[in-house]
This record gives sequence, C-alpha cells and structure tokens, in this order.
Amino acid sequence: MTMAEAPRSSRVTLALGVLGGALVVFLLLPIIGLVSGTSFADARAGLAHPLVAPALELSLVTTTLSVTLVVVLGTPLAWLVARTPGRAARFLESSLKLPIVLPPAVAGLGLLLAFGRASALGGLLARVGVSVPFTTTAVVLAQVFVSAPFYVEAAIAAFRRLDTSLLVIAQTLGASPARVLLRVSLPLAAPGLLSGAALSWARALGEFGATLMFAGSLAGRTQTLPLAIYATLESDPTAARALALVLVVVAFALLVAVRSAERSSIRHASERD
Repeated sequence: MTMAEAPRSSRVTLALGVLGGALVVFLLLPIIGLVSGTSFADARAGLAHPLVAPALELSLVTTTLSVTLVVVLGTPLAWLVARTPGRAARFLESSLKLPIVLPPAVAGLGLLLAFGRASALGGLLARVGVSVPFTTTAVVLAQVFVSAPFYVEAAIAAFRRLDTSLLVIAQTLGASPARVLLRVSLPLAAPGLLSGAALSWARALGEFGATLMFAGSLAGRTQTLPLAIYATLESDPTAARALALVLVVVAFALLVAVRSAERSSIRHASERD
C-alpha cells in the first residue's frame, strides 16, 4: 500500500465502522433500555406476579417437549436429506425453510385449519374425544412448527461437513447403516446438532403469534412467557419487564451455548485434520 492509499483506506474503514456501529447501537438499545429500566427490586416484585410462575413452568415444559420432538424426528430427516443427492432432496430442504419466512399469523391460522374440527384430521380426532386447538398440545405443536427448521438446517449442515471417508471405512468394516449413523455420524456431528437444538429451543421459547392464534392465552394451560408478557403489559408493566428480562437472560445463555458448540466443532475438526 502506497502513502497516498493509506489515508483513503483509513477513511473507508472509518466510514464502514460508523455504519456498522450505528446498527450495533440500534440493536442493543432495546436491551439496554430494558435492563437499565428495571431495578432489582422491580424485577423481584414482577416475578412475584401470579401469572409469572405458571407461564414460566408451562414454557419450560412445552419447549422441552417440542425440542425433544424436533430432535427425535428431525435428526433422521436431516441425515436423509444430507446424504441423498438430487433435486428431490434439494426441494425438500427448501420446503423445510417455509416456517421461517411465514408470518406467525399465517402459521397459526394454518395450524388451526389443519387441526380444527372442520378439517379432516381434526374431525377424526374429535371422534375419539381429542381436541387439539386451545390446549397445551397446541402450544407444543406451534413451537415444533416454528422451531423445527432451525434444528433441521443446522443438522443437515453438520452431517454434510462429515468426512465421508470415515463413513465408508465404517461400512467396509461391516457396520450397518444404523450403526454408522449412531456410532460414527452422530458423535462427529454432535456440536452442530447441539447448536441447532439450542437455536430451536430459543425460537420455541420466544414463539408468540402462532401460539396465540392456535392455542390462545389461557393462564396455566396455554399462556407461555411471551403471552404472559403481552397479558401483563397493560395491567402490570413491572411484571412484563421482569418476564422480558428472564427471556433475555435465557436467550443470552443459549447464544453462549451455541458459540461454545461452534468452537468445539472447529476444535474437533482441526484435531481430525
């Protein structure tokens, strides 16, 4: 770099830094406002609100169930998509991303139409005495719908990063396809799978729109943390801020866990190389 180019490069770097910094400040301002506007006493008083404990318990139970379903059902799906070439697999992978771009209201309406009494499936369930909408089951289904793509995409990427030669060697040694998946692929892809599960859990924990339309906001039955924040915002802003802080802390912890899993994945990859 010449002497004339150095000041120009510095000006470009400064301009880029100002533009990027403006976005960083904008993204952090709501979090800073939430934390600085809530004292410890306010947070403690807000957490004592009668809606808080049931909403927190329900969120923990439903998100645990939804992520378990996503992992159990999504792992074999991701393995098949990652190991299957062709347009069909690519089309399926693209289709799995639809819940990410669908507006929450559309997702909730779709779930309501799919499982409501007017639908074929809902009518069949009603005949055996099962009603899905506006129940805790509806909360779990809504969370699965919106969070599954995050895990499946991360799992597909993790499986595609595997060294195929290791899989071939395992097969030549007599390992069955199921054994290759369970004893070779899953341990090697574990960091990516854990990262995807954490992102999926975070998305399920923050789900609002689809849950509201499909499950409603019934205290103790379908009112999760985001719905409790909405319900208490007008009557008790202190409780709403306390619940919001809980979600911020959980989200930050999940981001740290995701970052740790990514570092572990990189470290294991370098050790194999």
